[in-house]
Amino acid sequence: MSNVHEKVPGTKFSPELTAEEANKRGQYYGKIMLVAGTASTDLGTEIAKHLGLHLAKFKRTIFPNENIFVRLEESMRGQDVYVIQSMCSPLHESIFELMILIDTIKRDSAARITVVVPYLAYGRSDKKDQPRVGIAARMIADMLQVVGADRYMTVDLHSGQIQGFFSIPGDALTAFHLLSDYVDEKKIDNLVVVSTDLGYAKRARNWAEKLKAPLTIIEKRRTGNDSVAEALTVIGDVRDKNVLLVDDEVLTGGSIAAAVELVRDQGARDVYLAFTHAILVGKALENLAALPVKEIITTNTLPIPRRKRKALPNMKVLSIAPLLGEVILRANQGRSVGELFHE
Repeated sequence: MSNVHEKVPGTKFSPELTAEEANKRGQYYGKIMLVAGTASTDLGTEIAKHLGLHLAKFKRTIFPNENIFVRLEESMRGQDVYVIQSMCSPLHESIFELMILIDTIKRDSAARITVVVPYLAYGRSDKKDQPRVGIAARMIADMLQVVGADRYMTVDLHSGQIQGFFSIPGDALTAFHLLSDYVDEKKIDNLVVVSTDLGYAKRARNWAEKLKAPLTIIEKRRTGNDSVAEALTVIGDVRDKNVLLVDDEVLTGGSIAAAVELVRDQGARDVYLAFTHAILVGKALENLAALPVKEIITTNTLPIPRRKRKALPNMKVLSIAPLLGEVILRANQGRSVGELFHE
């Protein structure tokens, strides 16, 4: 675990005890056991290292008929189990593997199961905004609960109301402090924070307050397919200023590319990008690599393989593992999570 008195990255908190010492203070649901699905093995390994624990092993088999089979290689009876799995490509395989893992652990008589989903898929499907459509985000929440999750943890939901889809308690965390601390330490002069759209303006305002910078917003409209957006205008002044474009996720990079082009046309100087979830599919690598930006700042809520990092040498990936590790420790001991952020 991180050194005592050293601030936990992504929080405002400096621990007074080591993980081993804190563990001796009491465990309400048995000892912590960590299980990382195949989509989040690297992140799970980092969390385990931070806590001074190991990842519980399991055997996964995919049969010729595409059925997934999971068998635990150690008992979890009576323990406090945390299942770490982001919902990412191959998306539906990672979702269903997670469901089977939860069911398997439940049937092994775990005392409590917390599902740790750094990136929750289907976040955009959070309302019925067209005739004859479903609300898939609610369905995902229902599925996690039905298969046996007692709690959930996630990072930067696409919209806050998704928390209301769960009837189990959980921790909806944010990477804001992790990302903004990194940017703040760079001491970028003449900085302006730019929200990539009106929907992100409220969270972008937090960035502006933290960095003591003015806030500007890009107005954009989506046409036809929800993934296609047109940046129309900049609401505010970016001329001769260094720009920090902020968002929660980047999919294909099309919207970000349009935003960068727009602020550059408006006379911006250096441009930085900061976002939590690096989905980076389709032509994302090509789009981002072609952008005249100084630095791309993101996190490892989703796995970012070496080929993607190599394609974007100006990308800085900050680890969310210390934050998740500290929250897991506090959840196990029944201690406040808000205390991490002085709340």
